[in-house]
Amino acid sequence: MKHVKALALLATLALGLGATVMSSGSEGDNKNAPIFGVTAPAGYRDWKLISVAHEEGKLNDIRAILGNEIAVKAYREGKLPFPEGAIVARLAWQYVPSEENNRAFGHTQSFIAGPPTNVQFMVKNSQEFASTGGWGFVQFNDGKPAHMDAQVCFSCHVPVKNRDFVFTRYSP
Repeated sequence: MKHVKALALLATLALGLGATVMSSGSEGDNKNAPIFGVTAPAGYRDWKLISVAHEEGKLNDIRAILGNEIAVKAYREGKLPFPEGAIVARLAWQYVPSEENNRAFGHTQSFIAGPPTNVQFMVKNSQEFASTGGWGFVQFNDGKPAHMDAQVCFSCHVPVKNRDFVFTRYSP
């Protein structure tokens, strides 16, 4: 049954450009927002957590990195390259101090996820995305597809070619 679900998901993703995302806003918004003729993976917010990250600088965000069953299995087994159909989702929020927590502590020390910024997906499909290392890149900003250049996204991932172009390491 898992193979049937994985094949169905892969077939859906292979249509059009084969990559989808959803709003990082409320979960009720655009549950299956179409992009490139494809719908977002249903229930991606229920995928397993791979890791979390804090990006400083002008982004200054906090991120949850999630994976579908195929990606999580590959992470757990240390399998590279990632198998076809693997999807890695990155949900990002502004990194903000928690005034409520800091009042309780008596000083600034607590930071939390603030307003959502975007959701990104990397979709493994080596045939469809051969020019970008076998990965499709898609992003939604405020619930709307962002106009992205996959080559620009890919160029940032080239330094981690030895990890199949994926920055995030598994945090069991």
